[in-house]
Amino acid sequence: MLGKTRIVSAVNALLITGVVGVSGAGAGAANANAVPAAGAANRQPDSAVALIKDVHGKVLGTLQIGRFDRKKLWVTVNVRGLTPGFHGMHIHTAGVCDPKSVDKATGTPFASAGGHLDVGHKTHNSMAGDLPSLLAAADGTAMASFATDRFRLNQLADKNGSSVIIHALPDNHAHIPDRYTRPKDSTGTAGPDPTTLKTGDAGRRLGCGVFDYT
Repeated sequence: MLGKTRIVSAVNALLITGVVGVSGAGAGAANANAVPAAGAANRQPDSAVALIKDVHGKVLGTLQIGRFDRKKLWVTVNVRGLTPGFHGMHIHTAGVCDPKSVDKATGTPFASAGGHLDVGHKTHNSMAGDLPSLLAAADGTAMASFATDRFRLNQLADKNGSSVIIHALPDNHAHIPDRYTRPKDSTGTAGPDPTTLKTGDAGRRLGCGVFDYT
């Protein structure tokens, strides 16, 4: 526990000073392609941390999850190397960050991470894995902290593991006012299209990090 805390603290310190930026930084953290061992679903972890990397293996930062109180978790994210502006951020259902795994429909990497974590068969913006968007400053750094009760740590640490994805574009959080409603398509469906409902039009997956648990 103490070792991982020191690793994350060191990575975050280097991110703030701008030193981190090469492949392989953060040695000792979770393997980007790792999947938790069978039986992980029975674990009751106290915390989780993900080392987020881009498609080239460059460290972008970390996302940490700890206990806030008996019902809520505290999430802290610290990243750099983003374009200025808002970026969608979500927890995904598989603990595999393979940059060579490309979604054939969209061309985005890290398809291996699967879809958004969903507890209760909900739509986008109400799913357990839907997180607040990150706001990157002009220098590309972004930091955020917030509390959530949408998921539990043992739900992340199931047999498939979980990961965090940072996207290239803002997440519209499925907010599509009636004045922007599209006409009915060939299936007779109107309103937000499937892409918006799935990802909030957040675009390409820029960074991915597999959660490790303590």
